[in-house]
This record gives sequence, structure tokens and C-alpha cells, in this order.
Amino acid sequence: MITVRDRGARGVAVLRRFSRSTTMTLLGVVLAGYVALGVASSGSFFEGPSMRTFLQYLATPVLIGLAQMVALCVGQLNLAVGALGGFTACLMGVLMADHGVPAGVAVSAGVLTATAVGLVTGLFIVATKINGFIVTLGTMTILLGAQYRLAGTRTVDGYSAGLRDLGRAAPLNVPLVFLTALAVAALLAAFLYRSTAGRRLLAAGGNPLAARLSGISTDRQIVLAHTLSGLLIGVAALTATASLPGVNRSVGGDWLLPSFAAPIIGGVALTGGSVAVLGTVLAAFVMRLIDAARAQFSLDPSWVNFLIGLVVLGTVVGGRIHQTHLAKKDSSRGRTPPAPPESDAQPAAVLPHMGGAR
Repeated sequence: MITVRDRGARGVAVLRRFSRSTTMTLLGVVLAGYVALGVASSGSFFEGPSMRTFLQYLATPVLIGLAQMVALCVGQLNLAVGALGGFTACLMGVLMADHGVPAGVAVSAGVLTATAVGLVTGLFIVATKINGFIVTLGTMTILLGAQYRLAGTRTVDGYSAGLRDLGRAAPLNVPLVFLTALAVAALLAAFLYRSTAGRRLLAAGGNPLAARLSGISTDRQIVLAHTLSGLLIGVAALTATASLPGVNRSVGGDWLLPSFAAPIIGGVALTGGSVAVLGTVLAAFVMRLIDAARAQFSLDPSWVNFLIGLVVLGTVVGGRIHQTHLAKKDSSRGRTPPAPPESDAQPAAVLPHMGGAR
């Protein structure tokens, strides 16, 4: 029987683990960075208009980070994040501006197209057994050509006023597009952490062999991951189209690095089997703070990209060093790797770590 003392001990243990996690570190960085920028701007950064603009352009980095995170959780890479997002945004804009399609229909068509591209990408990877890096690289090239075909050298800006109003709407200075990104993150977290399908997705990424022995189709999980990634990119394209004054062939061109940086800095392993939804959101927040600091202090954008790339590399190297240290520590204690599970093993035994803590 579980006593109050046992529950208290468990709660203390959970808080202790959280205090040492990547998520807690990122939360501290976000708070410190936000306060520092506010002080440096003599308080103007805390005012309503500044906060509204900051959060409005945070929605898209959050969504593209989550889109890449879903692919990473099964050990895949999606290099087509920016190209698919830019193509989808231009598709929505062209449908509304050039063909008079109602905003609701154009947005639905764009999101469904992005989801379908993700589905086809996953099916192609599974059917051909070609590495996802190569497949998404080819997809990226095709989509960049399609985006240029749609928009050419012009900026499409004559689309729905209602969609523009959605992008500008900010009750209590909190933009609706940012609330949309948070809602999507919450739904994704519930799916990954609570649903059977989400846990199977993580199991397939954490230990494909054990997952197959437990009756989980790893091919199906790869298709599901790329489909979800496409859906999230479609929603990101929606927030970008609603927030920007117009869409052109440059939309999505700078999405690839942030899409990898957010989940990796947030604590997601490149080897698959782990997710960190809150960590990814906070990491996107950190990158947005860096971008705001660049604008406020007139820094060279190339230095910002250099800094973000350096942080990503440092995070990956640090994670590898940490894993090597743990392996040596276990070896020194005389521990041996666990034997592969038998064919009648229970699925629950292969479920991987799902947090962002390291």
C-alpha cells in the first residue's frame, strides 16, 4: 500500500531529476535572457507591442522544431522542413491571391498537401530502404523548384484579409498564432506520452529490433513519423503565412538550422527513441531571444548563425561524451549489456526513455 510518505518521496525524486534536467537549464536560460533583454532595452522589451511581436514570430520556430523532433524520434532526419514549409505557404498564398479560393479552403488544402508529402516521403523511404537523409534531400530539391514555380520572383501579398487578421490578433498581447503553436505542442505531447500509438513510435526509435520482436512495425512508425512531421510543417506554414506581409520563394529558406537546433538543444537524441516537447519549445524560445538580441544590438546575422551552430555541435558532442562516460562507468562496475528479448517479450519492456533530461 502506498503511503503519504512514499508519495512525498516520489515527488521529491521527480523534482530532483527535473532540477538537473536539460529542460530546467533551458527554463533558467529563457528567464535570464528575457530579463536581460528587458533591462538592456530600458524596459521597452516588456511592453505589450514588443512582447506581442516577439511571441508572434516564435510560433513558427516552435512548430518546425517539433516537426523535426518527430522525425528524430524514430532515428530519421527531415531535410525538407524549410522547402516543404515554403512551398506550402506559397501554395496557400497563390490559391487565395491568384485563384480567389476562400481562406479556409486554401489553408486546408495547404495543410493536407504538406501532410500528404510527409506520408509519401515515409512510404518511399520504407519501400526503397533508402536512407531518409537522401530521400528528404531529394524532396527538398523538388519542393524548392515547385516553390519557385508557384511564386517566381514576386511576393504574393493579395490574400485573405481574414487570415491577416488572424496573424495580428493578440488578446492580452498574446498572439493567436503563438497560442496555436502551444496547443499543437500540448496535443503532440499527449499523443507521444499518453497514447499507445505514440509509445509505439518511441519504442520503434529507441530499439528497432526489440520493437519488431514485440510485434511493432518499425516501417509503419517511420511512415507515421514523417506524416506527423508533414502535418506540423503545414501548420507552421499557416502561422508564417498569417504573420508575414507576403510570401515568396525565400519563405522557409532559413528554417532548416532552427528545426534541428530546437530539438537537439532541447534534449532529443539523434539516435531516436526520445522526445522532449517542452525542451524543444524552450530551445526555440532561446533562439528567438538570440534573434531579438541581434536586432536590438544590430549584430551581424552570420554571427548569430555561427553561435547557434556552435551550440548545436556542443550539445551533440556533450551528449556523446556523457553516453561514453556512462558506458565506461557501467563497464567498470562489471555490468553486461542486456540480452535481446525473446519473441514473447511484452511490448512494455521495450519502451524507451521519453524525457529530455540528460
